[in-house]
Amino acid sequence: MIATAVGNYPKIPTPPGEPKLRRAIARFERGEISEEDLRRVEDEVTEEVLAEEVKAGLDLLTDGQIRWEDGQTYFARRLDGFSIDGLIRYFDTNTYYRQPVVEGRIRWREPIGLRDYKFAQTRGERPVKPVITGPYTLARLSQNPGEQSFADLVMDLAAALNQEALSLEEADPPWIQFDEPAILRHKEDFPLFAEAMEALTSGLKPKTSLYTWFGDIEGIYPQLFSLPFDLFGLDLVRGRKSLELIEEVPEGKGLGLGIVDARNTKLEEERDLVDLIKRMARLVPPEGLHINPSCGLEYLPREIAYQKLVLVAKATRRAEEVIK
Repeated sequence: MIATAVGNYPKIPTPPGEPKLRRAIARFERGEISEEDLRRVEDEVTEEVLAEEVKAGLDLLTDGQIRWEDGQTYFARRLDGFSIDGLIRYFDTNTYYRQPVVEGRIRWREPIGLRDYKFAQTRGERPVKPVITGPYTLARLSQNPGEQSFADLVMDLAAALNQEALSLEEADPPWIQFDEPAILRHKEDFPLFAEAMEALTSGLKPKTSLYTWFGDIEGIYPQLFSLPFDLFGLDLVRGRKSLELIEEVPEGKGLGLGIVDARNTKLEEERDLVDLIKRMARLVPPEGLHINPSCGLEYLPREIAYQKLVLVAKATRRAEEVIK
């Protein structure tokens, strides 16, 4: 079993920690510091987050997406064919992102996350996985005012983000995670989604995971598990119905179990988490299970986010002992 994170992590430290990244961004926007100065602060905060993940007991880390403006802007700003508009709510959360606007044909230009991932690799002490927002979700969360069809936009993004994933192979990642929460809101699009996932993963050598959240997989199970990924991350908090749906998992496929609520400050009981892991271990061998929060942790205060990761790690270790 692997204890891991899903993606983002709070950028603001627990008081009396200094919110140095927020201050650095404000100073950069006022022209008081250089881009190099800002990148140095981003490096420092990324190192802090990686150290917290290691201290919490995770086996597979993320960089906390400290450099990401949000899950959409980080990629759209660096792809040809997008401009960036104003703030809009991210799903039903209290967080906002700057909405990409399609201005022309979407094309990959150059590596987007390779430098950031290489930095995390050298500072992480444990394996680190890069994360890419998937083409379907990026298309759904963008404005597309032109004549291009939604389906064509999704497929253009799949091709562009496949190039991004291929560029990451230079760093030999153990896993590449793709985030696709939007498909759970538009399950009628699964045929298009499946076609895009084939294009997205074409030619990739590292293991790949597909993560969803904010819902269950009713209506796209079992066909979801036929997609070309090695592991499927499920939100078992807001998508608890998935527990009742899943009767079997194809041989060789793994599951990412989102067992702690990444949007609620209440801490779960470790024994309840262990029972849930044991239940899913009847469907998937323990080595095929990744244990993680239900989604990224940026919705929580940093001290609570850290405690959630500690719970994930403790439940994973305890479940391993019990299952043996």
